[in-house]
Amino acid sequence: MSFLCFRIPSRIPHYIELSSSSTNASLISTSSTIANIPAAAVASISNQDYPTYTILGQNQYQACYPSSSFGVTGQTNSDAESTTLAATTYQSEKPSVMVPAPAAQRLSSDPSASPSLSQTTPSKDVDDQSRKNMTGKNRGKRKADATSSQDSELERVFLWDLDETIIIFHSLLTGSYAQKYGKDPTVVIGSGLTMEEMIFEVADTHLFFNDLEECDQVHVEDVASDDNGQDLSNYSFSTDGFSGSGGSGSHGSSVGVQGGVDWMRKLAFRYRKVREIYDKHKSNVGGLLSPQRKEALQRLRAEIEVLTDSWLGTALKSLLLIQSRKNCVNVLITTTQLVPALAKVLLYGLGEIFPIENIYSATKIGKESCFERIVSRFGKKVTYVVIGDGRDEEIAAKQHNMPFWRITNHGDLVSLHQALELDFL
Repeated sequence: MSFLCFRIPSRIPHYIELSSSSTNASLISTSSTIANIPAAAVASISNQDYPTYTILGQNQYQACYPSSSFGVTGQTNSDAESTTLAATTYQSEKPSVMVPAPAAQRLSSDPSASPSLSQTTPSKDVDDQSRKNMTGKNRGKRKADATSSQDSELERVFLWDLDETIIIFHSLLTGSYAQKYGKDPTVVIGSGLTMEEMIFEVADTHLFFNDLEECDQVHVEDVASDDNGQDLSNYSFSTDGFSGSGGSGSHGSSVGVQGGVDWMRKLAFRYRKVREIYDKHKSNVGGLLSPQRKEALQRLRAEIEVLTDSWLGTALKSLLLIQSRKNCVNVLITTTQLVPALAKVLLYGLGEIFPIENIYSATKIGKESCFERIVSRFGKKVTYVVIGDGRDEEIAAKQHNMPFWRITNHGDLVSLHQALELDFL
């Protein structure tokens, strides 16, 4: 089935987070039982540093987790929005075996500590130099990158990939998910295309993507220094003469030169409005849709959750557990352009999980540079954990000596939640 159903092909890749590895999920048997962990092993775990992963490695968590708790989520007829549902539906149970692990022992900086979390030790000089060579296209100091008092209390930052890690989207569109798991390709691809159409709808109609497609930013605050703080209550975006593609002066002098003061100010106005809309609707994306489209979105998300065997629901268990910790934070780094990524996050009900200031687009600068910005924001004293399915985030994680948790199937998501429950992460 062609992507031409909804948009011209040239725009499709901007909405798809490209990953170098496809999802390879396998259903978790509902008859699995919790593995018995010998008391001696528990005592050994409690008395040593982070090398506990050599006992309970990533590949062993699947056998230790009661997989029956990850059944397919049924559809709901409630009009309550998905984030609220997620917060109540996906609450996890504590495992019966708890292994205490002090914060200082959870993740050692010793690269040899964990065979299941890929690490390397890059040169400090290389890291310092890369920090100095951060992109200069973004004007001024980003507000969101400034360390706040809350950020200074953090101990752990979880850097998440989006497509094929938290959600299944790209493989729906390509049909690879249907092929791997014996699903009806017509239904699977159709669901992906319908979700893609909604992403276009929200991005174009409410988030100025027609204006901003050629003015993509890494972070919503990247042009904030060009905003003069003008009241936008009665501002007319449709008649201010802004052209995202810049172009020549044929549109009249009021348009301004791309990169000029007037043009940058109008660009900053749009990103400020994008932030306002996101913050207003992060827990109520239905407010951006007509009643009919809102109902269609609820049906579509329930259908995708069934088709993907509760992939998002399983990932939400870990996301919500991390969110519940006062000293941890979830950050999203996606290769989707920023505006459609924001639309995607809202439509999948993840707005409450990822505040807009914690969402970065790597489309322009790559994930390694995104990681540099995040380290600059949160500092080097916190521990970073990278979670994803692709080689790009894995390489970036190794470059920055960050533990990497690979997601290739449902079992990896289950194991991740188990590791978080056992306080290893």
